[in-house]
Amino acid sequence: MLLERSIRNGDRPPTVECRHFFSGAAAYVEGRIFMTLTSVGLAMKLPIQRRAALLKQGARPLRYFPNAPIKKDYVILPADLVENGQAFTTLLRESLRYSHRSDKSRPPRRR
Repeated sequence: MLLERSIRNGDRPPTVECRHFFSGAAAYVEGRIFMTLTSVGLAMKLPIQRRAALLKQGARPLRYFPNAPIKKDYVILPADLVENGQAFTTLLRESLRYSHRSDKSRPPRRR
């Protein structure tokens, strides 16, 4: 699977799963969300430099509801990036790696 091959570390591939999330779905790596698909669009968790570059290319900050706070590590991807297979794959891999590494001190949330 593309997701697991993207961040394989040693012999064991990371656990990647999809769950219901608000009115859409969320993809998790080792219990941490790295991508969501909701009525506001497809969003990925990415490093600050990548988010800044994407915001200049038409991405939007992620806010699930009109008056909700902005989810600081995420951006909603513009349709042209989502539809560009190569660009999307690059962002997906970066999101997986970033999410898999970030905040190791905090245990993943349990359902």
